[in-house]
Amino acid sequence: MANIKFGTDGWRAVVGKDFNDKNVKLVTNAIGKYVLDNFSIDKQIIIGYDPRNMAEEYAQICAEELAKIGFNVLISEKFLPTPVLAYYAKKLNASAIMFTASHNPPKYLGIKYIPDYAGPATSDITEEIVKNVGKDISSVRKGSVEKRKFFQEYYEHLDELIDFKIIRTIDKNIIFDALYSSAIGYFDRIMDVENIKYEILHNYRDVNFGGGLPEPKPKYLKALIEKVKTTPNSIGLSNDGDADRYGIINELGEYVSPNEIMCLLLMHLVKYKKMSGKYVKTVGASQIHDILAMKLGIGLIETAVGFKHVGQAMRENDVIIGGEESGGLSIKGHIPEKDGLLANFLVLEMLAKTGKDLYELQEELHQIIGETFISDRLDIKLEHKEDIANILDKFSSDMTLHEILGIKKIGRKDGIKLYINDKKSWLLIRPSGTEPLLRIYIETNSIQKMEEIKKIATNVAKMKG
Repeated sequence: MANIKFGTDGWRAVVGKDFNDKNVKLVTNAIGKYVLDNFSIDKQIIIGYDPRNMAEEYAQICAEELAKIGFNVLISEKFLPTPVLAYYAKKLNASAIMFTASHNPPKYLGIKYIPDYAGPATSDITEEIVKNVGKDISSVRKGSVEKRKFFQEYYEHLDELIDFKIIRTIDKNIIFDALYSSAIGYFDRIMDVENIKYEILHNYRDVNFGGGLPEPKPKYLKALIEKVKTTPNSIGLSNDGDADRYGIINELGEYVSPNEIMCLLLMHLVKYKKMSGKYVKTVGASQIHDILAMKLGIGLIETAVGFKHVGQAMRENDVIIGGEESGGLSIKGHIPEKDGLLANFLVLEMLAKTGKDLYELQEELHQIIGETFISDRLDIKLEHKEDIANILDKFSSDMTLHEILGIKKIGRKDGIKLYINDKKSWLLIRPSGTEPLLRIYIETNSIQKMEEIKKIATNVAKMKG
């Protein structure tokens, strides 16, 4: 049996190795036992999957295993976005299981459990599921498996949140890069239903994602960036593999960071939708959120990295918008799960409502903040997982390093966060919850400082002993 662990967003492994029939059945039964112990055999379970290799096949195996226990299972007729499945978990008061590895390389697949509150499972839930792995679970009754379309009610819900009528008036060329993702058949279908003109790239299933990754970052959005640059007055939108994250390209062909998008949407929701409440960001997100929240007089909640923490904060507080620096967000009135489709439509609504270019709104935001910050992230691959604890200890306790960097404060909300005494720079060092990596988030206010900090941080991370 593989060492099955749930990270920040489920269990992921390489298909054909640890992600195999035996382990999928083990995880399926562990989830089934969790649902049985905490609810009952009458709790409906719904299953979805993204376009990855073997995702549909493993989803079907999962459905049949649950039916053997006695659950009545609804499985999607086709691949679908994670936020769509999450929405139906809430609407149907069901437990949901999503087969996805999000933006990870094609060789990976994963299982994500979504409770009936429609957000990522919190650590107490996933810990109980992991403890169930390998435990016996007996058949209670004869269950069933039924195929189901998951679209209409989700679309109708979005129609209540988004002013599609005003998006129809937008004086821009809308270009959507589907990145071979599960957004296909959802973003484009909604645009078609709403009679909004657009162009689409990579709108077909390719389990190898065109030789790249289904990650809406500049490295994998070259075709979209080029299309935007060569198409006058255009805006670029994209989603990741399971469409819970977004990537935006402005009219100049520039990638717009999720930190900026979140801030712009906060102002949009407050000004045009008259929303009130708090603002949620993660400890790895930019300090522009802190500055903007203070200037708007809005309470800010900071969570650990991972949308399960953001989602929990949204469930426990009155929140306007919550999100993370990696491109996930949700808003008041929606589910406490990141939704890349929603994000794309909100950006279009904002542009239509303001009548301004996105790069103009970015400039206005920078004027409000009064400072330009540069953010970056280093991903350090380690030979041994046990090296992580040693490296974290080095960053937190090495006084020579602290003197060199000018550390004034240490935060431990998630990993180790080092605040530099210029009050404009920081580093966050934490292990990835989804990949065998050490992540180092860095923010500062000059390219020179960024390069200096990156060099020091990389040397420390790769130091032996």
